[in-house]
Amino acid sequence: MKKIIVVYCHPYVNSFNHAILEQVINNLKQQHLNPEIIDLYAEQFNPVYDQEELQLFHSGQTHDPLVTKYLNLLRQADGIIFITPIWWNSIPAMLKGFIDKVMKEGEGLTHTVTKTGIRGELVNLKRAYVLTTSTSPTFYLRWFCGNAVQKIFIKTTLKQLGIKSGKWQNFGGISNAKSAKRNAYLQKIAEMPFHF
Repeated sequence: MKKIIVVYCHPYVNSFNHAILEQVINNLKQQHLNPEIIDLYAEQFNPVYDQEELQLFHSGQTHDPLVTKYLNLLRQADGIIFITPIWWNSIPAMLKGFIDKVMKEGEGLTHTVTKTGIRGELVNLKRAYVLTTSTSPTFYLRWFCGNAVQKIFIKTTLKQLGIKSGKWQNFGGISNAKSAKRNAYLQKIAEMPFHF
């Protein structure tokens, strides 16, 4: 059974993002995929890359046991799903800190620095899905805010880590969305085919 890492990034358990998380977990199980959840807020992950962490960088070590745990999970998985809100047109600081700390500590594990750039080592992660919510409409994020999730997070950052394929799906205009629209979206997530 394929193992799928779900990185969940929202502080409020009653949020719409949490409802998406629940649908994703059920969906993966129905597709005979094995979800492993990384709940950054619930696990009290510290996203700050501090001085002590930097001093340990070249030895490939960390003083944060969650970083070691997350690295091990990532290296044993077949795919990854991110569930996060979009704040200020990009991913939240908590998720950015996850990328900064876990991936930077993993030089030689998540990536290798070469003369021509970064070569990703997480080739075991066949595909990434990035499921987001935003106050802004999706078209606004794509055409007026630089399309940061698709262009930078998926096609640059994740690709540099070795994840060659990624799909972004956003529920825009969440603040004004009626219950019927929210429920229809959750049903869509419940039936969404995940390919890894």
